[in-house]
Amino acid sequence: MENKVRIQDDLYEAVNGEWLKNAVIPADKPTTGGFNNLADEVEKNMMAEFDDILAGKNKTDIKEMEYAVKLYSKIIDKERRNKDGINPILPLLNKIKGLKKVADLNNLDFDFYSQITLPFQYGVEADMNDATKNSFIILGPNIILPDTTYYTDENLAGSELLKVWTNMAREALKYTDLSDDEINLYLDDCLKFDELIAKRVKSQLEWADYVKNYNPFELNDVINYLKPFDFKKMLNEMYDKLPNEIVVYDPKAIKEFNLYFNEENFKLFVHWTYINTLLSKCPILSLDLASISTKYRRSLMGIDEEQKLEKKAYYMASNLYSEAVGVYYGRKYFGEEAKKDIIELVKKIINTYEERIKNNDFLCEETKKKAILKLSTMEIKMGYPDYIHDIYSKLVFNDSDSLYEAYSKLTNILLKDSLNKLYKPVDRTEWAMPGHLVNACYNPSANDITFPAAILQKPFYSINQTISENLGGIGAVIGHEISHAFDNNGAQFDENGNLFNWWTESDYEGFKNETKRMIEQFDKIPYHGGEVNGELVVSENIADNGGMSVTIEIMHKINGNFKEYFENWARIWCMKAKEEYILYLLSNDVHSPAKLRANIPPRNFKEWYETYNVTSDDSMYIEEAKRIRIW
Repeated sequence: MENKVRIQDDLYEAVNGEWLKNAVIPADKPTTGGFNNLADEVEKNMMAEFDDILAGKNKTDIKEMEYAVKLYSKIIDKERRNKDGINPILPLLNKIKGLKKVADLNNLDFDFYSQITLPFQYGVEADMNDATKNSFIILGPNIILPDTTYYTDENLAGSELLKVWTNMAREALKYTDLSDDEINLYLDDCLKFDELIAKRVKSQLEWADYVKNYNPFELNDVINYLKPFDFKKMLNEMYDKLPNEIVVYDPKAIKEFNLYFNEENFKLFVHWTYINTLLSKCPILSLDLASISTKYRRSLMGIDEEQKLEKKAYYMASNLYSEAVGVYYGRKYFGEEAKKDIIELVKKIINTYEERIKNNDFLCEETKKKAILKLSTMEIKMGYPDYIHDIYSKLVFNDSDSLYEAYSKLTNILLKDSLNKLYKPVDRTEWAMPGHLVNACYNPSANDITFPAAILQKPFYSINQTISENLGGIGAVIGHEISHAFDNNGAQFDENGNLFNWWTESDYEGFKNETKRMIEQFDKIPYHGGEVNGELVVSENIADNGGMSVTIEIMHKINGNFKEYFENWARIWCMKAKEEYILYLLSNDVHSPAKLRANIPPRNFKEWYETYNVTSDDSMYIEEAKRIRIW
């Protein structure tokens, strides 16, 4: 607090300024501070756990954790990986290379399709219209650049990033048996195909409107859209009984699919999938290829150095065995006392939220009752699951397997398990996030909030912090996640997680007006040479606003210290990042920049002005007519 920046002019800088001056971003990461500091600590602790179990210094009764350590051991086996080199993937690449026409692709089986990059993606998710059942979903392909907006002539960053990606791909291709001329041809064709699909897939802004993902199509319509690819044959290999409908998340990309596979473009596709399949497998091939495959991402985010092998191995293993690793972390690093305390805080926030809805001035009684019903049925998932799902006990491989073989087996098991859920009821005991992840979320289809153990640490939460600090930290974040049930997306789902309009027409119109005001409050704010897209970040800003509203109400009930509250709010958003990463987030992230998340929400509340005597002469002032309190 002892620096020249006045808190009335810049809360974020006043609280975090000294730290920001001295903080050093790790060479293998794009950012540090706030969430990232906690993630770094989890990373340090869990890597030590992996090493101790591997060395026999520590034992665990969680067999799935032992499987994760076994995979970790295989990933750090430099000698075996370098000896295998690119050889494990060559049979697959040669099969791709041999594709001359669509009929050749159609004659292959699902095992092949599941290993390569297709110009559509697929999976099984809870149905938005009936959250008790699962649906088969399909969407367009991934593109090279982070968003469709990067492909405009005005976006110089896009053309530079394409050069970086092309150089990376060229390096990897030199390890194959392609000649230099063939490499040039494959790269040219790949970029042409990428340009073709980039004109048809959704932008990040379009993806942010989550509800518009729900587009149920009759099965035969999708089969026809995907011709000349034999999608029906692929489904028949996956299921004994075909689904009646497919939920299409990205209709334009699917409706124009036949353009990708016409006679002229099929060759482009073959070269596109050859390169993308190779790059996707590089992390499990030789160390040189694994290193090459990091160059584009590091350039995109401004990361100076690639991660050390052991760190890569930890993340790869913990991602595959996520639930098991999360349970191990939760049991060891998160106490029952803290779990009880935080659950009580959540209940207090939900109860206060209910009171705020009852006193809301733009909802009628009918809508209020529906909103309160949604609150009362919201499930709380705190810390880590009580048990590990059976699928993790099936993630086994042979000691003699190469890393490529082992990893392919494991991902195939997980894929088939996911696809096999189609005709099973939705399992609401599954957690959206594992216990060792520093994050939190709300799932509209399950109407639940998940708070992994890893985020329940200082400065977000500690039984040793004051209640005011905890309310400004984890309390506001809990309120944020609850508010997602009533943001521009979540508000369209009912208490059962079904897409259903439970609003009166006039109430929803009032809510949309408030949403529009929230868009305008952030829209076009200049930031690091770019500007905020208020529409892209609106759902998260509604949630921040709601989280602050409900916790400020609790602060009054407990006669809390508002200085501790607001300053810890600023502290949790503290972040120092590389310029490239800041601009990447600005274009692609649905969250506002961290500094704006710290500085703008408080200005909507009279308590901010009263606590620090903020007046119209101060930078942290918004005139009263422009202040927003939705929930």
